[in-house]
Amino acid sequence: MATRDLYEVLGVDRRATQEEIKQAFRRLAREAHPDVRRDDPHATERFKEINEAYQVLSDPAKRSQYDRFGRVGEVPAPGGVSPFDDIFEMFFGARGGTRGVDRQGPEAGADLRYDLEVTLEDVARGAERRLKLTRLETCPTCFGTGAERGSRPETCPTCDGTGEARHVQRTVFGVMTQIGPCPRCGGTGVYIARPCDRCRGAGRSEVPREVTVAIPPGIEDGAHLRLAGEGEAGVRGGPRGDLYVVVHVAAHPVFARRGRDLFADIEIPMTRAALGGEITVPGLDGPQQAVVPPGTQPGDVITLRGQGLPDARGTRGHLHLTARVVIPRRLTAEQRALLEAFEAGGGDRRPRSEKRGGGRKPILHKVKDLLQ
Repeated sequence: MATRDLYEVLGVDRRATQEEIKQAFRRLAREAHPDVRRDDPHATERFKEINEAYQVLSDPAKRSQYDRFGRVGEVPAPGGVSPFDDIFEMFFGARGGTRGVDRQGPEAGADLRYDLEVTLEDVARGAERRLKLTRLETCPTCFGTGAERGSRPETCPTCDGTGEARHVQRTVFGVMTQIGPCPRCGGTGVYIARPCDRCRGAGRSEVPREVTVAIPPGIEDGAHLRLAGEGEAGVRGGPRGDLYVVVHVAAHPVFARRGRDLFADIEIPMTRAALGGEITVPGLDGPQQAVVPPGTQPGDVITLRGQGLPDARGTRGHLHLTARVVIPRRLTAEQRALLEAFEAGGGDRRPRSEKRGGGRKPILHKVKDLLQ
């Protein structure tokens, strides 16, 4: 066991995470490996010290014991797996090679992603879209075998059908055998002497396709729609992958969306804001009629219930309209005189003649008539 502080050996803080400890070990193992530092007589000793520190600190139970007592018992790694496996993986590739992997069995096709932009009107009513994409399909010439018609794949002569290639290397630890995929057959164990001209032996080729996707009403921005079996074709009879459509709702020139509710600004003439009445406002389903309450102020909100977006159950939200009272920039002489008379008569107070039910037309109505 290393006599120095184990955290100091790996150059990490005592609060370091397991991932930070692993990264530090990998970095130091590469730097201190005896094959790398052949001119350093202490390289082997330093390398063993790094490994011993990692063996303790990478095990939560041993690390806890070390933090409490400053030492641990010499306990073998669980399951007989040594930290040297990390070194093997680092220098010689994945441990175990390809043994136990059925490289000639069915393989599922890859999933695909398609980003689709829809409008707010599509969200309100639902829609269907035709998607044009290119995906890998089973080659129609060789029917997925990868071999030219009249021929078939053969057992790979390099690996004898095992799909494995072995490389023996001498190290300071002795003779090590590296096992990896056969370079001739790619680990499949079969060799195609006469590959298909169309797919070049792959068994699949790219084909343009059109797929229909239904956009449900009320869909949210960023939602994923899964179309099962619309991904790429599998290999050697494997199942097809899926197609995932990611929906992006385009910004609308008039309406903003918050959940099921819609929001917009509307312009209201100052006379209509003061007197009240009906106005025509925009809606996703076409123009709508809205009632402006008398005395509407800038920033007041008029709500049209049920004119928003639907949810999954079909319940619609509301349309919220924020009033922007429009003040005319230019007035005729008569309009100005009427407004001045309105102001002189008390402004927002009703004239006495109107209170008494006199026949004179209120000044504000005269202004409205002139401004329209």
